[in-house]
Amino acid sequence: MLGSLAEGETIVRGLLLGEDPRSTAHCFSAMGAEISPLNSELVKIKGIGLGNLQEPSHVLDAGNSGTTLRLMLGILASHTGRFFAITGDESLRARPMMRVVEPLRRMGASIWGRENGAKAPLAVLGQKLHPIHYLSPVASAQVKSAILLAGLLTNGETIVTEPEQSRDHSERMLRAFGANVAVDRDSHTVVLTGGNRLQGQEVIVPGDISSAAFWLVAGSIVPDSEIVIENVGINPTRTGVLEVLAAMGADLTQENPREITGEPVADIRVRSAALKGCEIGGAIIPRLIDEIPVLAVAATCASGRTVIRDAAELRVKESDRIAAMAEGLRALGAEVIEHPDGMEIFGGKPLLGADVDSYNDHRIAMSLAIAGLVAQKQPTTIDRAGCVTISYPSFIPTLQLLYE
Repeated sequence: MLGSLAEGETIVRGLLLGEDPRSTAHCFSAMGAEISPLNSELVKIKGIGLGNLQEPSHVLDAGNSGTTLRLMLGILASHTGRFFAITGDESLRARPMMRVVEPLRRMGASIWGRENGAKAPLAVLGQKLHPIHYLSPVASAQVKSAILLAGLLTNGETIVTEPEQSRDHSERMLRAFGANVAVDRDSHTVVLTGGNRLQGQEVIVPGDISSAAFWLVAGSIVPDSEIVIENVGINPTRTGVLEVLAAMGADLTQENPREITGEPVADIRVRSAALKGCEIGGAIIPRLIDEIPVLAVAATCASGRTVIRDAAELRVKESDRIAAMAEGLRALGAEVIEHPDGMEIFGGKPLLGADVDSYNDHRIAMSLAIAGLVAQKQPTTIDRAGCVTISYPSFIPTLQLLYE
């Protein structure tokens, strides 16, 4: 996105070739950016400059990517006089968009669609926006990023304050591309001053800790395991999974710490360990919301009770992840009590292979696959497992490689 909005050429190395970045590239190519074929070695993006996106000749398709759709709304809303229509797959069309639409409308955006703009497909007529100070009711990087991106073409200071700090990749990347961004971590506030031009950059993408989380849990629960996961991003707004696993007694070691393109990176060594239950809730939830499904798997292998709370956001992801994980883990023999904002898991009871459903949710499919590694007596069969390609196309080959 930022490469498309910048002037000059942006080079991206280390791109994860999931369906979400492909959807993003297709959308921005349709609006005039020149994006080379995606691969993990090198992607070149010739940007067209802030405010210069072209009105596309067809409906933009964000696929399954809520990040693509929500962040694009902030960008498109500020492109005065141009019309954009955006949709996604069946899952994305069911997900809530008002959390982004409402603050953008406060800035003067013209956005409409199903349920008064709460659901895609959505239409946007670009307007000259005005800055706001938005007090977000939730800690959401997608909400924060959409507002900040809308502020790029807005005169004055666009400010977002959150109840807790959410992941900060957008702030770091915006600053790297030349935007005027100030962060007050004590008050969880970000200030973007509009009017700066973005310049193309060379970006090296660190390994995604959300993807690494599956191997962190697998290495912890499969007996006699030792895995080294290289080049993992350890941005402090994303490392909640490391903190929780450490609290559960996992054997994790960070090696070769360094910084790549403004992001902290390390290699992580994980060895199998006897885990114990813990409580997961409060301020840490925004820093591990995507990793909760696989942490629930770890909890089934831990002694004692694990409580997951304050995670109602999981019910409006690609699936209802609380219900999907509770159902899948129960089918495997785990003792799970579902709550509106989380679940209780009573660990230590051996899992047994069973037929389970991913609900076409990539993180559910991958989490249940990790559970299947320790399930006994019969195989675990995961329906609709092909959805893993959305975020991690090489997951199944990597799993096969590790388990040979």
